[in-house]
Amino acid sequence: MNRRPLGRSELVIEPLVLGGNVFGWTVDEARGFDILDAYVEAGFSAIDTAEGYPNWVAGNPPGMSETIIGKWLKARGNRDKVHIFTKVNSGKKPGGLKAEAIKSSIEASLSRLQTDYVDLYFSHWPDAEASHEETLEAYDVLIRAGKVRTIGASNYSAQMMAEAQQTAIVKSLQRYEVTQPRYNLYDRAEFDALRPYLIGNEVGSIVYYSLASGFLTGKYRSQDDLGQSPRGGGAGQYLNARGLSILGALDQVAAEMDATPAEVALAWLVAQKGVSAPIASATSVEQVKGLARGVRLTLGEEAEKLLTESGK
Repeated sequence: MNRRPLGRSELVIEPLVLGGNVFGWTVDEARGFDILDAYVEAGFSAIDTAEGYPNWVAGNPPGMSETIIGKWLKARGNRDKVHIFTKVNSGKKPGGLKAEAIKSSIEASLSRLQTDYVDLYFSHWPDAEASHEETLEAYDVLIRAGKVRTIGASNYSAQMMAEAQQTAIVKSLQRYEVTQPRYNLYDRAEFDALRPYLIGNEVGSIVYYSLASGFLTGKYRSQDDLGQSPRGGGAGQYLNARGLSILGALDQVAAEMDATPAEVALAWLVAQKGVSAPIASATSVEQVKGLARGVRLTLGEEAEKLLTESGK
């Protein structure tokens, strides 16, 4: 498989990251273990979570996704075989990227994950109350202590990334090596604006909403379909002429390649310049197998062009 480096860091991963946002939401602990087992058995290693996953579920304790992943790590004894990514300031709370907040958040995440380090620690959302200098200095302390290997920034614009990088240079601090923006066949503007910075500065990118809240699976084609799952509501925003045009192109390429629309959508992402790997979640072992097929699928030039043009 085509393993890819994450920026200039020492991290190298296969081109798929398993999204942990569903653990503790639409996936319970037992099924989560099965999904994680299947993912690793398929040859992948990177698992993405956050201190805030899935805190939107009423009654959930903080960081339920991290807790489930931590129990799995302990049960399998395979911490050195996987890459764990998590995030701080998941709730967009004021001061969420200040030094004290980062210090307390990493300790809580490490406890839930039952590990003494994370491979990649993200600023989940920008924080106007915390300077880049204070945030990067807090991360520097964690890196020196061996609690974090590499840092990244999620939902940062190219300007924010450039400002943070300049601060890292001036203050001799580690820079953000990875970004985590929204990107899929439908949602392209955010990543298109970020891509020149990523390529020009050798920064990695693991992109989220890879299947547009499930819309690109082809499961949701009308308003009546949205009630099929708890995540269906998020797909409703794509039910328009542009979205249906993209689905039509996915259907055509999928039929030609004996694949599913979701697999083709992932193959398109993996082929895009500046993308290190897509993040995708699964609620069953069969879905994990589909994700694996998708990122290993190679699109022909005409197929990629058709998909790209369908969203314009």
